[in-house]
Amino acid sequence: MFDSIRSFMAELAGAGDEFGSRFAASDPRVATAALLVHLIDVDGVAEPHERERLHDILKSRFGLSDAETDELIALARRRDEESVDLYAFTSVLKRALDGPGRAGVVEMMWELVFADGAVHELEDNVVWRVAELLGVSTRERVDLKRRIAARARPLSDDS
Repeated sequence: MFDSIRSFMAELAGAGDEFGSRFAASDPRVATAALLVHLIDVDGVAEPHERERLHDILKSRFGLSDAETDELIALARRRDEESVDLYAFTSVLKRALDGPGRAGVVEMMWELVFADGAVHELEDNVVWRVAELLGVSTRERVDLKRRIAARARPLSDDS
């Protein structure tokens, strides 16, 4: 009983999930990571190269160590499993980020989508819904998609 009260109080205070966690529940990095975790799982197949790309994107964008990135992904995965919709994450980001910051989240999503060289329709739909919830215009979302697609190298059997 005391553990549940302590956990509830920690959540109210904005503390992380576990003692010593670097990430508060309201941290926009957690919300971003949860959206990215959701994205790689949406087509039912989270390929190893997608998980590696997720790790690389979060590590480089947020300047984290490998251990911090692993902790962030584990927390994000739990948050995604607990969530009933995308609004829980996009509302945090909308409050915490300006327009370019929110567009940066959509850009990270496209980078992850193109990790396997192709866009699955469910992935495209998730990016569209997140962009709408974040207030990123259709034009900007499509421009980001085109820019990332042009940079992406399709995977081939020769590589």
